[in-house]
Amino acid sequence: MKTVTVAWQPERERFEARGGHAGQLIHINAPHANGGPTGFSASELLLAGAGSCSAWDVVEIMHKQRQRVTAIDVVVDGRQMDTPPFAFTHVELHYTVSGHHLNAGKVRRAVELSKRKYCTVIGTIEGVAEVTCDVEVLEAEEPAAAVAEPTVAVRTTS
Repeated sequence: MKTVTVAWQPERERFEARGGHAGQLIHINAPHANGGPTGFSASELLLAGAGSCSAWDVVEIMHKQRQRVTAIDVVVDGRQMDTPPFAFTHVELHYTVSGHHLNAGKVRRAVELSKRKYCTVIGTIEGVAEVTCDVEVLEAEEPAAAVAEPTVAVRTTS
């Protein structure tokens, strides 16, 4: 079982989340905070979770296939309902995978495996929201010393 503790910080108008790794915190923006944004919104965290969970799957799958991945960036777009509870109706993940002599078919297959079989977050939200993926494969300019860590950009429409 996974456990996360979320605590309200009234003086900062935000929440602070702690997971299973000591010292690792996430600041979560309180809705309508008077002082402006103080961290990710909860809905952005859901999208970030989908992007990072899936990107990590792709890194692992590509590594096992001996593909020389140097970077993975995922932009996650989420469309939400216009009324409460503002649930996501569509989540689209745009993967840009860079590396040396990558097999585009293997990259697309890795993304598909993540979506259909391995990503916990996508597996949880799919069925509630439509989840789609598209992939761009780029040739890296210089040889990489190691697999780059994935980055995730998040966009919400509410």
